[in-house]
Amino acid sequence: MAMTMELDALEGPPAREPPPIRRLEESVVNRIAAGEVIQRPFSAVKELVENSIDAGSTSISVVIKDGGLKLIHVSDNGHGIRHEDLPILCERHTTSKLSSYEDLQTISSLGFRGEALASMTFVAHVTVTTITEGQTHGYRVSYKEGVMEQEPRPCAAVKGTQIMVENLFYNVAARRKSFKNLSDEYARILDVIGRYAIHKINVSFSCKKHGDSRADIHTTGVGSRTDAIRSVYGPAVARELVEVTASDNEPSHSVFKMEGFISSANYSAKKTTMVLFINDRLVECTALKRAIEVVYSAILPKASKPFIYMSILLPPEHVDVNVHPTKREVSLLNQESVVDNIQNAVEAKLMQSNTTRTYYVQKTLPGASQVINSEEEESPSQKLGTKSQKVPVHKMVRTDSSNPAGRIHAFLQKKPVGGQESQGDLAVMRCAVRQRRNPKETADLTSIQQLVNAIDCNTHSGLTYHQNGAGLLDIIKQCTYVGMADDILALLQYKTQLYLINVVKLSRELMYQQAVRRFAHFNAIQLSNPAPVFELLMIALDEEEQAGLWQESDGPKDEIAKLNMQLLEKKAELLAEYFGIRIDKQGNLHSLPLVLDQYTPDMDRLPRFVWTLANDVDWDEEKECFESLAASVGDFYALHPPLLPNPSGEGLKFYQISKEKCSIEQPTANEQQNIDQENPANETNIDQELLAEAETGWAQREWTIQHVLFPSMKLFLKPPNHMANDGTFVQVACLEKLFKIFERC
Repeated sequence: MAMTMELDALEGPPAREPPPIRRLEESVVNRIAAGEVIQRPFSAVKELVENSIDAGSTSISVVIKDGGLKLIHVSDNGHGIRHEDLPILCERHTTSKLSSYEDLQTISSLGFRGEALASMTFVAHVTVTTITEGQTHGYRVSYKEGVMEQEPRPCAAVKGTQIMVENLFYNVAARRKSFKNLSDEYARILDVIGRYAIHKINVSFSCKKHGDSRADIHTTGVGSRTDAIRSVYGPAVARELVEVTASDNEPSHSVFKMEGFISSANYSAKKTTMVLFINDRLVECTALKRAIEVVYSAILPKASKPFIYMSILLPPEHVDVNVHPTKREVSLLNQESVVDNIQNAVEAKLMQSNTTRTYYVQKTLPGASQVINSEEEESPSQKLGTKSQKVPVHKMVRTDSSNPAGRIHAFLQKKPVGGQESQGDLAVMRCAVRQRRNPKETADLTSIQQLVNAIDCNTHSGLTYHQNGAGLLDIIKQCTYVGMADDILALLQYKTQLYLINVVKLSRELMYQQAVRRFAHFNAIQLSNPAPVFELLMIALDEEEQAGLWQESDGPKDEIAKLNMQLLEKKAELLAEYFGIRIDKQGNLHSLPLVLDQYTPDMDRLPRFVWTLANDVDWDEEKECFESLAASVGDFYALHPPLLPNPSGEGLKFYQISKEKCSIEQPTANEQQNIDQENPANETNIDQELLAEAETGWAQREWTIQHVLFPSMKLFLKPPNHMANDGTFVQVACLEKLFKIFERC
């Protein structure tokens, strides 16, 4: 019996006849094809936007609901669709872009297959409203599975076409269930719209969520390409862009022309952003992307990635556009030669831009060269005649030996051979410091001298509050920076004491004193693009409204902004002469004062600064005017926390929902609970680009506090008396007291 079963197993299952080949029903074929063309909601948006561009539109608006699964609404002002074409509009392979296969050799439109709208009707409910030029009314018609559900109905319409795609993938349950993160789908849609927005700079684009009053992407269609990139990807990208071009007219190698913008060596991100258009078609080219990344890998730090925008024009006959169902890829003639030429152009441009790379350094303290270098060898007589003084253990100051910040040898300078010093550099530095410290050399106005005297007289030089008898001035001048305790408080060490200090209050006071001492002697920070004062005031009024400080009874915002702008224009001469704030006759802000070397204020607070200049300054009395102006400057230049929440700790929750809420408001407890239930891991719902921007901003702030603020405080700050009692300085530990506690234990 066992032997029989063994033989049956070796023989295998009985042979079966091959299954018959059947012709699939047309509805099945169409639904399969629809799944290839419309893979995700952003695929449908891309196809509709390309149709709008082909229609000659200058304004395209997109509204999305539930990541595009519930609603996709695309409106344009193009030439519209003829009434007689509506019956076949959504049939497969009906198009106005070509009539024969040979037309593909010279195709210039973005669409050509006539499959997009047809595919949408097989997986969604599609409604089209359109009107052509010269018609008195438009037509609205709904489609299902490629055919009209009823005859077109006359209706009121605006110029162009509006297409609504509702309940996408309603009949493909598996596909619909796979889209668990609606925020991610909306981010993909924003990415597609943003790419077309920076390429088609003569077309106005907007994209927002259904029900929101504010668009997440909005371009005007009248600015430059740099303006469009700034609007879509932010100023951090736009200010580091370098223009690059390449071309080749040799038919034996390649014929092409490339124009674009690439990020300089000063910019880096966590992932590469490459926006590539070939013959105005949004595509991907893996070979070109890898070639450019190879160039950047030799310049950028490890794990840093660039931003790349390129538009390549080739003869239409050199491009095969019909190689991918979603037209995401194209095939190029002489692709290797094109890639090599572009790679060489990028490398040459980066080598040129690398000469202007930004590095932050700290100058040696004045007089440091006069200190004997600790590395110099002592003479034998010195070694014999000197005894090392032993410091008691309970008074020994300990710092991290791996961190050189604050240690004396970090500021020492090795003596030149022969004892010759650079007297010219030292004299220049002494002159600069003397001008900043001596009000008699910087200002002749009595009111300014009174303000300077008030600062000097109110300096806290002796203190009974602190048991060691030292004043705040001594603590600041002899302290060692330890690190940030939280977003506001920093730790510093003075002898055997550890203090918590309020960075915002200290920096505000430092900037105020600098504004007073540098009065009428400011260097200027020139804005790369003049900022309209009226728009800044309108932004500030919006912030006032959000804070509940402005109501409709206060008057129209534009009137308030206009009155404030007129006031600042009247005071423009005073602001420019004494504080380096230059406003031209057209109401544009051109420059700001350089209050502290190597430091630029947070430009996100510029609208608030302009608002305080117009509303918080006492323009009637000279002394009060200059004092309030200096106070406004001090508050603007103070090291406030960045507007984006700190991504460390609890602040990370903001970036897990920032794409969903698209605002700076923190989620409520109920909202956060719902988000956690939808995304238990909370890993795929993080806006990585926004998170990277926040991490860069917070890291730059901490660097500025350690390397700019603290050295400047030691040189220039004279802490006022009130800081001893208002919580600006708080002693949190004392080494002697800790030893007493340990001894008892």
